Amino acid sequence: MINSFQTQTKRLIGSELKQVRQLIDTRLQCRNPELAQVLQQMASHGGKFLRPTLLLLVAKAAMPKDWTLATRSRLIQLGASIEILHMATLIHDDIIDDSPKRRGQVSVQAQFGKDTAVYAGDLLFTKFFELLIANLANDEYLQINAQAMKKILDGELGQMALRYHQQQQIIQYLRNVNGKTAALFQLAASEGAHFAGADRQTTAYAARFGQNLGIAFQMIDDLLDYTDQGKLNKPVMQDLVTGVYSLPLLMALQQPATAKELQPLLEQPLTHASEQQIKTIVINSGALDEARQLAQRFTQKADQWLAKLPDSPAQRLLVQLTQQLMQRTV
Repeated sequence: MINSFQTQTKRLIGSELKQVRQLIDTRLQCRNPELAQVLQQMASHGGKFLRPTLLLLVAKAAMPKDWTLATRSRLIQLGASIEILHMATLIHDDIIDDSPKRRGQVSVQAQFGKDTAVYAGDLLFTKFFELLIANLANDEYLQINAQAMKKILDGELGQMALRYHQQQQIIQYLRNVNGKTAALFQLAASEGAHFAGADRQTTAYAARFGQNLGIAFQMIDDLLDYTDQGKLNKPVMQDLVTGVYSLPLLMALQQPATAKELQPLLEQPLTHASEQQIKTIVINSGALDEARQLAQRFTQKADQWLAKLPDSPAQRLLVQLTQQLMQRTV
């Protein structure tokens, strides 16, 4: 299934994704040697280009016809902009969390220091803005991008305000995830549809698809902390160490008996032994099944909105993508 998806995606948007990567490499050039090394290293380690892939596939699904050269160029540049914004947020997240790893490699802040990492993240934000100005001058999507950035920040700040907070409610978790993760998915899907030429209703359908997919994506990411077998691109239980209570732990804390077991462990400095105790308690509580069921509900919502887009090879690939994100182990 995965190889089939990759083959079909390459056939449909492979050329555009290649140009997104090339554009990012070009945009990350800078005169400061250390910053240039940081940015090129991060780009070469690469990600899965999930958000540019989402943007381009939604563009194909929303308007399944040949693009003009101008449309194609704009979509490539917007795909690059959204990946650059994602990279910037990752660098700053690692600084805040003091994370030693990113994408299976030593993180920027761990290798080069926090000062260089801050400048690298800031520089990426400027590259993001440059692409926006070049493509969205006098367009409503300039404001929509600004709103998306605000949602991301609001989500991160909301999460920070609730660190180590055992009484956190699921609705608060959802509100923060809707910002810090889902906002970029929603933006990618919305931009893809809009700039491919879709009408407002189709663009709204695409945005809701991206939003629900992003929420489900984060929930599965939270589950991987408890089911990973050493394959994650971040330290296992990193969220717990930094006081961020992800979905499985929050689900477990909703159960009075389980909460009584967890509270003494959460109220003292964490050790490797206590981390493993917490992990075992959460797994034994059945919270993973509850969290997966909630993720499935948001995946179903995403599928429902996706079904409103015209049937096409790209639309069917998005169905496969949604399934794969639910089933992923890394």
